[in-house]
Amino acid sequence: QAQLVESGGGLVQAGGSLRLSCLASGPSFRANVFAYKHMAWYRQPPGKGRELVASITRDGSTSYADSVKGRFTISRDNAKNTVALQMNSLKSEDTAVYDCNEVPPMRNWWGQGTQVTVSS
Repeated sequence: QAQLVESGGGLVQAGGSLRLSCLASGPSFRANVFAYKHMAWYRQPPGKGRELVASITRDGSTSYADSVKGRFTISRDNAKNTVALQMNSLKSEDTAVYDCNEVPPMRNWWGQGTQVTVSS
C-alpha cells in the first residue's frame, strides 16, 4: 500500500548537523496525493516511546516539538514525494531512531527508520 524509506542518519558529534530524507512510494502516495498529506518526522530514543518531532501540512505550515525548536527544520518536495529534516546543533538527547509517517501516523506505514547517534 505504502512504503516510507528513511535515510541520512549516522554518527555525529554534539553540535554537528545531519539531514534526513524520507521517500514515500506506493498507491497511497501516487501522484498529487502526497501533496495533500500532513507529514511528520517521529523519533524513538533508546528505552523510550516514540514522539513527534516535526510536522508539515499540505500548505507548508510547520510545527516542532519544544525540544527541537530553532535547531530542526522540516521541509517537503511534493514533486519528488520526499520529506526532509535538517538537524543542526545536535545534542546527545537527539539520539534516536527517526521515522517519517503521516499525521496521525498510519500503523502499517512504519518503515525501518534511520538511526541518529550523537556523541557528547
